[in-house]
Amino acid sequence: MTETDRPETTPTDAVDSVLESLSDDGLEGYNYAYLDEHTKREVRRSILKAIAVPGHQVPYASRPMPLARGWGTGGIQASLSILGPEDTFKVIDQGADESVNAANIRRLATETAGVETTTDTTDADVIQTRHRIPEEVVTDDQILVLQVPITDALRTVDSSDAANRRRHAHKNYGKMWVHLYENVVEWGEINIAARYPTMVAGRYLMDPSPIPRWDVPKLDDADALFVFAAGREARIYAVPPHTAVEPLAFEDRSFQVERFPDQACDVCGSTDTYLTEVDDASESDGSGGSRGGMDDDGGSDAAETETGDDGRRYVCNDTSFCHKRRSNPDLPRDHHLDRDDVDWGPGTTAADRGGEST
Repeated sequence: MTETDRPETTPTDAVDSVLESLSDDGLEGYNYAYLDEHTKREVRRSILKAIAVPGHQVPYASRPMPLARGWGTGGIQASLSILGPEDTFKVIDQGADESVNAANIRRLATETAGVETTTDTTDADVIQTRHRIPEEVVTDDQILVLQVPITDALRTVDSSDAANRRRHAHKNYGKMWVHLYENVVEWGEINIAARYPTMVAGRYLMDPSPIPRWDVPKLDDADALFVFAAGREARIYAVPPHTAVEPLAFEDRSFQVERFPDQACDVCGSTDTYLTEVDDASESDGSGGSRGGMDDDGGSDAAETETGDDGRRYVCNDTSFCHKRRSNPDLPRDHHLDRDDVDWGPGTTAADRGGEST
């Protein structure tokens, strides 16, 4: 290689000036909301298609994000694509706003999009959530973006995505019904804890993400738009407002939410919210935290409450709602709790197995 063929080198002082400008300007060099405009348009088009075909999984080109896949990259891409400068953003991580993951996602949105953030459900325009739906009423002015690790409910019964796509095309969900029947035979009831299979608009079987059964009825005929985004699997699906979402169940083994008989939140006293069992042994070894944090199982931490004789207690999983309930014990719950066709909370014993509800 001759001297004239050698590529030009960048002067050292020029590199130093570039690095210095980046450190001074922070994320100013990035596009609004981090993603480029082409990516955001593609994500929004995929969301629109998912809204037009409720429950159907729409593929999209998932982009690399500044965190590992499996930690909410799909939810972040969906949120950043629909956030506007005037929007207020809330992030929930298994019921808590104060977890490291939730705080970092809020920080990314603030630094790249300049949006306001909040921990109050009623103040948020866009709510990104990992495995929970807020206890408070969500309105038609709000969008809930749910992070999804596994997109297809049928993968529980068949690992072949190609075969499962054929089942969705033909609405052939017999294998899932067999799975539920085997569950009843073994346990006496359908005891699926999370990712409960649901039928959307009477057509597509949907995985509602690993939300607890307590949250599944909130999807039915809701006022808000639900967007489910999986970055690792590059799929988006949605439940539009006022869409029928029915959990699969048998006539003699009806769908039931989690049961907390004779239990109430040790912090706010609520008996009508989703509760998390907290083991105080986790605090004695230094793994606990202050009120509003999360334990290793995704439960909210309530260090200032009294401990039961067995070292366990129940606290509200939704820490923001729990905090507001302490100030206002009459704060209304989600309006879906008033439905007559769902057994909620204490008293929902297995009456369908011959017992009596208490």
